Amino acid sequence: MITVVEGAPPMEAAIGALRASLLGGLDPEAGPPRSAVPVPRGQLLLMPAHWGSYAGVKVVSVAPDNPARELPRIQGNYLLLDGETLTPLALLDGIALTGVRTAAVSAVAADALAEPEASRLVVFGTGPQARSHVEALRCVRPIREVVVVGRNAERTRAFADEVGARVGRADDVARADLVACCTTARTPLFDGSLLPAHATVVAVGSHEPDAREVDETAVARSTVVVEAVSAALREAGDIVLALQAGACDPGSLVRLADLVRGRAQLPPGRPRLFKSVGMAWQDLVVAAAHFEAARA
Repeated sequence: MITVVEGAPPMEAAIGALRASLLGGLDPEAGPPRSAVPVPRGQLLLMPAHWGSYAGVKVVSVAPDNPARELPRIQGNYLLLDGETLTPLALLDGIALTGVRTAAVSAVAADALAEPEASRLVVFGTGPQARSHVEALRCVRPIREVVVVGRNAERTRAFADEVGARVGRADDVARADLVACCTTARTPLFDGSLLPAHATVVAVGSHEPDAREVDETAVARSTVVVEAVSAALREAGDIVLALQAGACDPGSLVRLADLVRGRAQLPPGRPRLFKSVGMAWQDLVVAAAHFEAARA
């Protein structure tokens, strides 16, 4: 009988589970590519994975026009399976899962990249991912100041009030310790030359090769970390477009697993950029941890 697991996993538990999976040998490069099927009003995404005692698949729809209808842009569910028999075990809310796991992956990377005393955070975006990233980054760094940059003035003010932030502008990145890009933008959000040399950027908004939130100047100046080089070269417009402009070399990309395992060299005096496209192993790891916690 399939168990329905309600709610979202706790952020700190998700961060811990993802970090533990990478330390335990999970190889993001080994995962199958995301299947993206265009449909008249958006996309259908299929994301299967297998690791340890579990397998699973997330089925998600992306409908860009939905916010105008007061409906979620992204909807879907996660089916968790026993890894040995492939028997269905649990059904989870795919959107609640995505909201937590995306920010939790960013927090794992930021915890390894950001200055220990990083306290000034600039967030681009006012949606669920922006909210989750404020929570996640507060779990790994002593954030004392949050600046929110958004397109809609009313929503930006409301979001700032909700998370204890102030409304800012794109050039606030010049004073940032951490920058979180959590938007649906298809063109760069800020001038990469403004980034302080000590800053860490996480960019999670796109998984398409022709869309980006970060310009080639930021990429060229930074040590760039990705979940998997194969996925980044396939889906990360921030990386793909910078490569096309000659701003970086594929051989310079750092794998997240190597970073977490302490195998990556991080040159001093350069910004650090983590570009995430979201991968199926992340959903599986967090879904399994949430299922086990609910069962216990």
